[in-house]
Amino acid sequence: MSSNATDLTTGFIASIVAIVLFGSNFVPLKKYETGDGMFLQWVLCAAIWLVALVVNLILHCPKFWPFAMVGGCIWATGNIAVVPIIKTIGLGLGILIWGSFNALTGWASSRFGWFGMDAEEVAKPVLNYIGAGLSVVSAFIFLFIKSEIPNNTYSVDTTPLISEHVINKTQDPDPDCSWVDKLSTAQSHLVGCSLAVISGILYGSTFVPIIYIKDHSKRNDSIYAGASQNDLDYVFAHFSGIFLTSTVYFLAYCVAMKNNPKLHPEAVLPGSKKLPADDACILHHLDWSLMHSFF
Repeated sequence: MSSNATDLTTGFIASIVAIVLFGSNFVPLKKYETGDGMFLQWVLCAAIWLVALVVNLILHCPKFWPFAMVGGCIWATGNIAVVPIIKTIGLGLGILIWGSFNALTGWASSRFGWFGMDAEEVAKPVLNYIGAGLSVVSAFIFLFIKSEIPNNTYSVDTTPLISEHVINKTQDPDPDCSWVDKLSTAQSHLVGCSLAVISGILYGSTFVPIIYIKDHSKRNDSIYAGASQNDLDYVFAHFSGIFLTSTVYFLAYCVAMKNNPKLHPEAVLPGSKKLPADDACILHHLDWSLMHSFF
C-alpha cells in the first residue's frame, strides 16, 4: 500500500507539471507571426528530439524499439495543425477542444483495450463512466464557443506610430499571408474546431504503440517479450519518430511550395526582437539557402 500511495502521488505531481508545461508551451507564439506553422513545427520537433537525445544518454541508451516511433509519427501529424488552430480559434479554445478529445481517446483506448492493448480494470466503473460522460458533454459544449481572433498579431513594439494613408491605390495582398489568414470568420471556426478534434484524437493515440509493447512484453510468444516496463526507455524512439515525421512533412511542404516555403525566423526564438523588413527578408533567404544546402 505504501508503494501504491507513492506511485499515485508521483503520478499526480507529474500530471500537474505536464499540464502546466503543455498548457503554456505555445503562449510565446501569440506575439509573433508564424505563417502556416510548417517551419515552426519542424524547429519545435528538432528541439524535442534534442531533449530525447539527452534523456537517452542519461539512461545509457536502452534498447531501441522501432515500433515506438509510430507513436511519434501520430503525435507529429497532430502537431502540424497547432498553428492553424491557434490562428483560427485561439490558444485557449484550441487547448480545451484538443485536450478534451485527447483525454477521451486515451481513456477509451485503455479502458476497452483498443488497438491490441490490455483493457484496464477500474475500482469503481460507475464513477469512471460518469467522468467520461461529463468529458463528452464538455467537449461538445466547447465546439459551440465562439472566439474572436484579432486580425493584427503584431506586438506593441512593432506597431507603427504613424500609419501612411495612400489614396487611389489598390493595396497589394501580403505575400507572407498564409491560407489560414484568408478564411472567413465562419470558415475559421469550422476549420479550427475540426483540426482541434483531429489533433486531440491523434494526441490521445500517441502512446498506444508504447503501451502495446509493454503489454506484449509479458508474453513469451511475442516479438516484444522481455521489453522494458520503464516508460522513459521508449522516449528516444518515440521522439525520433516525431522528428523524422516532421522532417518528411516539411520537405513535402517545401516541394508543394515550389522551393519557396514561408519561413518566420523571429518565431524560432520568441524572446528576440522582430527584425526590420529588409533584414528579415535577407535572413529569410539566408535561412532557406542553408536549409536547402543541408538537405
